[in-house]
Amino acid sequence: MENTSLTRAQRLDQIFGTPVFAVLLAIFCNVLWGCAFPFIKMGYRLFAIDPGNTASIFCFAGVRFMLGSLLVLLGSTLLQSRAPTLPRGRVFAECCALGLWQTTLQYAFYYIAVAMLTGAFGGILNSTQSFLGVIFAHFLYGNADRMTPAKTLGCAVGFAGVLIGTLGNHGGGSGWGVFCMLLATVVFTLSGPWNKSVTKKADSFAVCFLNLFVGGAALFVLGTALGGRLGSVTPLGVLVLLYLAFICGAGYLLWALLMKNNPVSRIAIFGFVNPVVNVLLSAVLNGEPLFRWQYLAALVFVCVGIWLVNKAPTKKEAP
Repeated sequence: MENTSLTRAQRLDQIFGTPVFAVLLAIFCNVLWGCAFPFIKMGYRLFAIDPGNTASIFCFAGVRFMLGSLLVLLGSTLLQSRAPTLPRGRVFAECCALGLWQTTLQYAFYYIAVAMLTGAFGGILNSTQSFLGVIFAHFLYGNADRMTPAKTLGCAVGFAGVLIGTLGNHGGGSGWGVFCMLLATVVFTLSGPWNKSVTKKADSFAVCFLNLFVGGAALFVLGTALGGRLGSVTPLGVLVLLYLAFICGAGYLLWALLMKNNPVSRIAIFGFVNPVVNVLLSAVLNGEPLFRWQYLAALVFVCVGIWLVNKAPTKKEAP
């Protein structure tokens, strides 16, 4: 049985390492993530959740991530022919702590920000994670991931785009919403090295499952304790919630397999798709203005910045 499992794992790695397939899946993942912001806002409307009702917002987020964790179990069964092997002892505790940090804390701020910002403005702010990751990697990984002139220019251009997106009083959202979104991106960026470290000690599917389930359960319990609830349950609302669960479950798994089997530069460059999809869907699904010069200009700057920081690696960069 072990040899069969190993053969399937090797075959899976080979498929995900194929350049054309990897590029298509990287674009698909970023399309999924770009859908999240406008679909969350739609979910608030369908479940009759007031933007100021933080407790109910936490309940909504918690249900989404717990459902997403079940999809991870299904994915593990389909791809590995077995359920993930859960770690024990100290590693199990570390996985749970990671879930509280990466899912509970990050998305507590993120979901509050979604309620207070337009989809376009929030997506542009959220794109700062691409640039913060580059900056933090310079200090965390030393010579293995130093800043280069292209990365420096990319960060400068990207942050300039975010600054343009905030110019003028154009109804993008509140200052508290901006603060929460930026704080969420910092938490997300800092969770990257921790996540990478934990996956070296345990089954990556198990790490993903515990991250989503523990973090989601904590959000749901906190929201319920504060008096939150899902106000109006409709068939369309349930479909949107299931789709959001699919985004976090499938997106997390596919991206982990892509990162494992490809140079980072091959797939990370497609992060520019995320804010583009976010802005377009926010206009289509939620009736937000699309042709506002601050958003369009910011989108161009952010996309160029993401392209610059993820352009082809130098010869010194590890594959």
